[in-house]
Amino acid sequence: MPLITIEIGPVTKEQKAALVKELVTKASEITKAPEESFLTIIKENPFDNVGNGTRLFSEIVAERN
Repeated sequence: MPLITIEIGPVTKEQKAALVKELVTKASEITKAPEESFLTIIKENPFDNVGNGTRLFSEIVAERN
């Protein structure tokens, strides 16, 4: 069973569904494995749990908004 794992910041349920669809569709095309054989895991990381350089990513995002 092929496994796709992606780590990403906060996303909506709709975005997760789109990611799973597109990732599995493309991986199936490339590998010729049936789409039903794929397992996809989305690890959602809050921006407070991600650092960029010496700062939390949540601080960087807050400055952009």
